[in-house]
Amino acid sequence: MKLHNILGRRDMLKCALCGDAPCDMACPSGLKPAEKLRSVWFGNEDTAALRLPESVACRDCSAPCEAACLRPGQVPVKNLLLRLTAEVRPLLDTGLPKDEQALASEICGVPLENPFLLSSSVVASSYEMCARAFEAGWAGAAFKTISALEIHEASPRFSSLKGDSGSIMGFKNIEQLSDHSLKENMEIFRRLKEAYPHKVILASIMGRDEGEWEELARACQENGADVLELNFSCPNMMEEGLGSDIGQVPELVERYTAAARRGAAIPILAKLTPNVARMSPAGEAARRGGAEGLAAINTIKSIMQVNIHSYVSAPAVRGMSAVGGYSGAAVKPIALRFLAELGQNPELQGMHLSGMGGIETWQDALEFILLGAGSVQVTTAVMQYGYRIIEDLKGGLNYYLHDKGVKSLQELTGQALGTVSESTDVLERDSIVFPKFDRKKCIGCGRCVISCADGGHQALGLNEKRQPILDGSKCVGCHLCVLVCPNEAIKGTGKRVWRRKNALCGE
Repeated sequence: MKLHNILGRRDMLKCALCGDAPCDMACPSGLKPAEKLRSVWFGNEDTAALRLPESVACRDCSAPCEAACLRPGQVPVKNLLLRLTAEVRPLLDTGLPKDEQALASEICGVPLENPFLLSSSVVASSYEMCARAFEAGWAGAAFKTISALEIHEASPRFSSLKGDSGSIMGFKNIEQLSDHSLKENMEIFRRLKEAYPHKVILASIMGRDEGEWEELARACQENGADVLELNFSCPNMMEEGLGSDIGQVPELVERYTAAARRGAAIPILAKLTPNVARMSPAGEAARRGGAEGLAAINTIKSIMQVNIHSYVSAPAVRGMSAVGGYSGAAVKPIALRFLAELGQNPELQGMHLSGMGGIETWQDALEFILLGAGSVQVTTAVMQYGYRIIEDLKGGLNYYLHDKGVKSLQELTGQALGTVSESTDVLERDSIVFPKFDRKKCIGCGRCVISCADGGHQALGLNEKRQPILDGSKCVGCHLCVLVCPNEAIKGTGKRVWRRKNALCGE
C-alpha cells in the first residue's frame, strides 16, 4: 500500500460534491466521475482508481463532464480521472475486496455489520432518515435523544467555522433533544426493527430523575432497541441538572446508570461529556452502575463568531445567543485524547468504547479504532455531506484491511494505545530529525523561512535560486517548516542526528 496520497482535496477544491452531479450525466463512458472525485475528497483514492477501467476513455475525450460542471473550468475532472489511472493504480498491488467481512464488529455482543453508526442527533431523528441511512450502508443509528421533556428548538441553531476549501472545520449547535413524543419514537423503533432487523438501534435517553431513566430504558427495550445510550453529556439543556451537568458528577452518573439498568437488560453505553478535565471518573462510575460500554465524546461547550457590528455571537436568535456544543473536524484531537484516556484505564478494561468527534474519512475512523474504539459514530460530516459518505468510509477501511492482510477489525482495536503517554517525560530528547527538502516541488515562496525566523529558531534562509538552505547548527528539528509549506515540499523524514556535548553526530 502506498505511504501517502497522490491526490487529495487540494486537487479539487472547487468541486461542490454535487448530488445527482451534472458531470455524471454528461460522461459518455458512464464512468461516474462525481463518485470517483468524492472518493478522492474522502481519502479513498485507492478504491476510486480500482473502480475505473484500466484503459480510461478520458484521454481522447472532449471532457463534456467539465463543460457540464456547475463551476465550469474550475474542476479538472478529466485530469483527475487520468491521474487516478496513471499515478495511483500502478502503486496498488491488491485488488478490490470481494466482501466486507473484515469490517464486522459488535457492541457488547450485539453484532454490527460494520463499525459505522450515526450518532444521536438530527441525522437520526425520524424513521425516514434512519431508513435511508440503513439503505445506504450504515450499520446502525443512535437515535436522537428521547426524553419526557417538551422540546421547542430555537431558530437558527447552527453556526460554523470554515476552512479555505469552504468545508466546515468547526460546527456549533444549540440543538436539544427529540421533539417527538415517547409514543411516536417507540413507534419509529418498532417500524425500523421490523423493516431492518439486522441494523442496530441505539436508544439515546435522558431522564430528570431515577424513575424517568428507568421508565425510558424499559420502554426502549420493549420496543426494539438493541442498546441503550445514556446521554450524560448534552451541553444545550435549558433545565439545570441534565445532560453535561450529570456527566460532570460521577455520583449522578452511577445513580442514573443503575436506574436505567433496573429498567432494561440490554447493553448500556454511557455517553460522557468532554467538558471535564478527566473522563475516567465518570466512566468508572458508569461501570459501577451497570454500563457495559462508554461513548465519547459529545460536543464541547463553546462560543463562536461574535458579530463585530451587532456584538452577538452565532447563532443569533433575536439578538441573543448561548453557549452551545462544538463539533466537527476541529475537535478530533480532543476526542482522541479522551478516548485514549479511557482505553488506557485499567479500571475500564473490557468495556466497549464507541468513539466519535470529528470523523469524516475512513482514516479518521481508523485512528479511533487504533485507540480502542470498537464502533464509531458520525454526525457533523453527515450534516455536511450526507449519508453517502458511508460508501467511502466502508470502502476505504475495507481496502486498507484487505491490503494489510488483516482478517478482522478487532486485530487493530487499541493497537496505538501503547504509543501514547499523558506525560512528555517518556519522550527521547537527545536527537534531532532535520527536515528534508524536495527541490523539485519547492516553488521558492519563502514561507518556511518566514515561519522559522518569526516562530522558530532562525535556521533557514534562501539561496539565489530561492531555495531553502538549512543551518544545522541552529535547527532544533521542530518541523514547523514542514507544517507551513504550501506545496508539501518539506518532509519530516530527514537525517537524525544525536547531541553529543554540544555537537551533532550522525545516526
